[in-house]
Amino acid sequence: MYVDSHCHLSFPELQARLPEIRSEMATAQVDRALCICTTLEEFDSVHALALAHDNFWSTVGVHPDNEGVQEPSLQDLLDRAARPRVVAIGETGLDYYRLNGRSLADMAWQRERFRVHIRAARETGLPLVVHTREASADTLAILAEEGQGRVRGVFHCFTETLAVAQAALAMGFHISFSGILTFRNAKDLCEVARQVPLDRCLIETDSPYLAPVPHRGRANSPAYVPFVAAKLAELKGLDVATVADATTRNFESLFGLPPAIPRT
Repeated sequence: MYVDSHCHLSFPELQARLPEIRSEMATAQVDRALCICTTLEEFDSVHALALAHDNFWSTVGVHPDNEGVQEPSLQDLLDRAARPRVVAIGETGLDYYRLNGRSLADMAWQRERFRVHIRAARETGLPLVVHTREASADTLAILAEEGQGRVRGVFHCFTETLAVAQAALAMGFHISFSGILTFRNAKDLCEVARQVPLDRCLIETDSPYLAPVPHRGRANSPAYVPFVAAKLAELKGLDVATVADATTRNFESLFGLPPAIPRT
């Protein structure tokens, strides 16, 4: 019934509990999950999850915050993207939140890394999983320049303004909402969620981070994505089944996946 479009099940604190998490997902009617890669060093572990479980898929990418890791070449991304059950490029993007005394000019390496990922998405035709934090102007500008109108994808764990959402939608991107939507201080984000068309919405957990109310403060899990769906349904004045169905169909369409086969 539900899909978690962004989680990090390869992270040690979740991978160690994978049988328990999968059982909780089944109980919560969370049928599928997209396992997100954040370094090339991590890719084999992420990909193994997708190969081992028929309701998991994998991405390939290097998160903008990660330094001191293998820098991805275009060929690195293309080679891994060609493997079975890899359905997206990313997580990639820009993050100026932790400059640590550096200037925006000093972050040229991050912008070049983003460009490499966009080129990989353009060449493979796979969607792009975009992370942007305090960098929306550069994120949109580079997407417009490198994407050339041929790159689609999702702005994950969206926390930006309505104007940024509208710009992303105009470029053909989806917007994904996380457990942040349930937080008491998320009034501006709730207004954005009201405005984003349902046929362009995804839901996610970003596990193990950002557990939704009423689980805030605990390790997040894909089993908690129904709480995000419920909040989105409340904001849009819809029943939760409608939101669950729509976000599932959006996930299938964006990532090129067939409808789930009901499990007996």
